[in-house]
Amino acid sequence: MPKGIYHVPIAVNEPVLSYAPGTPERDELLSTYRKMKSQVMDIPMFINGKEVRTNDTHALYPPHELKTQIGTYHRGTKQHVQDAVDAALEAREKWANLSWEHRASIFLKAADLIAGPFRARINAATMLAQSKNAMQAEIDSACELADFLRFNVQYMTEIYDNQPESSDGVWNRLEYRPLEGFVFAITPFNFTAIAGNLPAAPALMGCVAVWKPADSQIYSANVVMEVFREAGVPAGVINLVFADGPDAGDVVFNHPEFAGLHFTGSTNVFRHLWQTIGENISKYKSYPRIVGETGGKDFIVAHPSSNVQEVAVAIARGAFEFQGQKCSAASRAYLPSNIASDILDRAVAIVKDFKMGSPENFENFITAVIDERAFDKIAGYIDFIKEQDDAEILVGGNYDKSEGYFIEPTIVKTSNPMFRTMCEEIFGPVITIYEYPENEWSETLKLVNATGEYALTGAIFSQDRYAIEEATKALENAAGNFYINDKPTGAVVGQQPFGGARGSGTNDKAGSYLNLLRWVSPRTIKETFVPPTDYKYPFLG
Repeated sequence: MPKGIYHVPIAVNEPVLSYAPGTPERDELLSTYRKMKSQVMDIPMFINGKEVRTNDTHALYPPHELKTQIGTYHRGTKQHVQDAVDAALEAREKWANLSWEHRASIFLKAADLIAGPFRARINAATMLAQSKNAMQAEIDSACELADFLRFNVQYMTEIYDNQPESSDGVWNRLEYRPLEGFVFAITPFNFTAIAGNLPAAPALMGCVAVWKPADSQIYSANVVMEVFREAGVPAGVINLVFADGPDAGDVVFNHPEFAGLHFTGSTNVFRHLWQTIGENISKYKSYPRIVGETGGKDFIVAHPSSNVQEVAVAIARGAFEFQGQKCSAASRAYLPSNIASDILDRAVAIVKDFKMGSPENFENFITAVIDERAFDKIAGYIDFIKEQDDAEILVGGNYDKSEGYFIEPTIVKTSNPMFRTMCEEIFGPVITIYEYPENEWSETLKLVNATGEYALTGAIFSQDRYAIEEATKALENAAGNFYINDKPTGAVVGQQPFGGARGSGTNDKAGSYLNLLRWVSPRTIKETFVPPTDYKYPFLG
């Protein structure tokens, strides 16, 4: 037990390195990238602290260079998932009883490893496996994951410090117990930081986890697991499995000790998992915590007073960084008729200036989309657009998967505010623009709020403070992360807690104390120092 009231290091955001020409970080990253690219990594599962290999192996290739194999991973079965659950439950009691400062120390060490000796390796892995350029890899896999781990430790102590008042003769205490059972973490391809945080956040609070990453993120997940092991996460606390979703779900969601789901992925999958949990609710020892961040159809709305260049850059960056494969990426924009043409001319010029290719070439702003399934889906949307009379492609619209899954950044303009690509999530480098009459600002805000099922991120641009306030109120429920005069991407841990509602998730705000509260079950303890010895109250006299 602690023998002191400890103060953890004050969390600060990890500085983002520039990777400008001539900098040492650029040389180190490029060297590490090329070294890792030249190897074929053998990637096992990690169950109960041990490497687990199978005869069912699958090759991994960079999305931008399909001829180069970079890894082979070992796919597991239902039995491996069961083994991971058993290992987690076996580790639970000892881990839950470990003094909180030792859990904090482990994850603070992991943050320093990521920011230091593992920085180039985790960034290079994300560039190779997920086709992020150097800057996108840096702000994700190095900086954001380090931020998650450091700020989560600080938030944990703030939660523990939140205690009830006590009356005379009584001492009230609040104990934040880890969940009874295990947490299942399902993580996406697009953010290495999210992949690391989803199992780590519950583990920090004393829970144990079974972690299933997306197949296309396994290469980077392996590096994250290397960090956790180096940092001293004990065997069984976080177990990494590579199994088919239905196989994993069949084991996890039928287990009586299932205590929570930490999920980032598609809306449809999350709804299916929620339904499965609901159908199995009588099987569980407790009501599972369900935390999910899902899809988005994120907007930019420009007021007639907007700065034209600022909006154009927000469209270009917000829609096309990481090929639009962010749940926060701008996917629809509403421009007023008085400045729409000027904004679009500038946005098109920016897109034409983009270079596209491998992230190994640091001049490339655009790289490949994640896999063939995503490529075919996005190409299908582009082909649909080309066949319609009420939409036109202003720039882009071409694609090629002969060497990698490359799709040109594509700006579409439509005369129909309910056009298909104004409503449906594409998850790729396509943004659709609707030009509204400049005197219909208020009506357009209502349109934005009513379009689609999502409510993740959104941005409004205006130099008119009355219009800004009107939009902030009118779009109150349209975005969990709302941006004024900025693109709708780039939330920073500790600064903009991230999450949305409606079809975009449970809005439990990763990067804040709110998320960590989901992984504890409080117990109130009341101690009376001098208990009464007579049942009679004074009024009976």
